[in-house]
Amino acid sequence: MTLEKAREMIGVQASMGSGYNRNSARLILAEVQREHGQQAVDRLIHEFDLENLFGFKPGAAFKAP
Repeated sequence: MTLEKAREMIGVQASMGSGYNRNSARLILAEVQREHGQQAVDRLIHEFDLENLFGFKPGAAFKAP
């Protein structure tokens, strides 16, 4: 997944902001982490304020099931 596609998808999840969207955002971040590393994940967390929205902390590890 490209970072642009991840931004697009996380933007949709952040705009809705429910528990289901939190799980979807977590899966997207897991994919980003696998392909692009922790720094890319941390940038997305800051960019979309996911710490306040979903409780995702910079430096957290995300893994897909």
